[in-house]
Amino acid sequence: MLSVNKYEFWFVTGSQFLYGEEQLRQVAEDAQVVVDKLNESGKLPYKIVFKDVMTTADGITEFMKEVNYNDAVAGVITWMHTFSPAKNWIRGTKLLQKPLLHLATQYLNKIPYDTIDFDYMNLNQSAHGDREYGYINARLHKNNKIVYGYWGDTDIQDEIARWEDVAVAYNESFKIKICRFGDTMRNVAVTELDKVEAQIVLGWTVDYYGVGDLVEEIDKVEDSAVDKEYHDLQKHYTLVQGNNSAAEFEHSVRVQLKEYLGIKRFLERGGYTAFTTNFEDLHGLAQLPGLATQLLMRDGYGFGAEGDGKSAGLSRLLKIMAHNKNTAFMEDYTLDLRKGHEAILGAHMLEVDPSIASEKPRVEVHPLDIGGKEAPARLVFTGSEGDAIDVTLSHFANGFKLLSYPVNANKPEAETPHLPVAKQLWTPKAGLKKGSIKWIENGGGHHSVFSFALTENQIDDLAKMFGIESIVIE
Repeated sequence: MLSVNKYEFWFVTGSQFLYGEEQLRQVAEDAQVVVDKLNESGKLPYKIVFKDVMTTADGITEFMKEVNYNDAVAGVITWMHTFSPAKNWIRGTKLLQKPLLHLATQYLNKIPYDTIDFDYMNLNQSAHGDREYGYINARLHKNNKIVYGYWGDTDIQDEIARWEDVAVAYNESFKIKICRFGDTMRNVAVTELDKVEAQIVLGWTVDYYGVGDLVEEIDKVEDSAVDKEYHDLQKHYTLVQGNNSAAEFEHSVRVQLKEYLGIKRFLERGGYTAFTTNFEDLHGLAQLPGLATQLLMRDGYGFGAEGDGKSAGLSRLLKIMAHNKNTAFMEDYTLDLRKGHEAILGAHMLEVDPSIASEKPRVEVHPLDIGGKEAPARLVFTGSEGDAIDVTLSHFANGFKLLSYPVNANKPEAETPHLPVAKQLWTPKAGLKKGSIKWIENGGGHHSVFSFALTENQIDDLAKMFGIESIVIE
């Protein structure tokens, strides 16, 4: 399973010397309590570390420099407990190269009417400290996240947690390496990727390898390693022989497991975390990787079919955000246009991630009327029900664009005995007609990433961190 570095977030509190040393000590104590309680809540996927009360421009600048150069730190959380003159933050904030969350909160969640006095007011000035600080971030076009509300409330803690996941994904994005086996599908426009622009804006490294390079690695896989994977497959999935002879079924499954191990070893050796294949470029392969690709996605690898590097990188990125849960490469497959049944059936020839399955996936072997190779094994299952989002990444002359909409996810209304693929039904919450028109108008492709684990706000936050356009169809 692909892992993510153990990150932490640094927390600093804004103040100034005007109030005296006693008040500054109290600010530090309050901040430590807030951080401790947030960590103890069990809501946060990554630890927060309280660093200091910031009162000078020099101190803030040195702090931000340290954040930039510490690889364990994924971002900064700031709190203006008292009034902190925002000009002190200009230089440091301009230098900051990691995500920034402004926690606009207050130590107490109420106004203590019976005891409130000027000493209390000097100490609890978030109401206008946040606005002073927020002004300078807006003027610097920082695109930082603002979470507003009482730090002890569970919904605020949930917001912080979701932002942490986005911030970690942003940091990890600069480590994403995409291995393209072969080129993109001939004559298809939307799967093309400007590799240099992807590295400049998103941090992705995109490398090409001929399929022959992969075949060499697959041919090295030992039968004993395939035996072990076959045994593991039997433990986790239901193997369905179907109309195949026992020998034909086992042969196809073993070919896929050999491809799985070969691709995985190739990716591991090069430090790649995502990859593409293309059914038009299979020279030397016995089968189009189907089950092999699904198992790699299960392990956390990003994937794009038909040479689609954008979807490969995006699926890896969103898997990081979702902790590899309920998030899958997807394709708009076919439509139900009947009144009252409007929906999109999502699937692909073979390659849909089993993380969205509502049932134990079945390993089946069926012919594939494309690619001209042997009948490949694949995981067949039905998707899940609930609230989800569908996201795609497009590229234009003026840059990248994240396009998404929230959807109502459902199971298909009936079985598809002659279409043995993994499948997911959904309807855009904006409506099939409106959602589809907006998707098409904005250049959204047929490949996407479908997730039950992520929210539209997280996608918007991610776009802001990269400084790219985000369009949410609601």
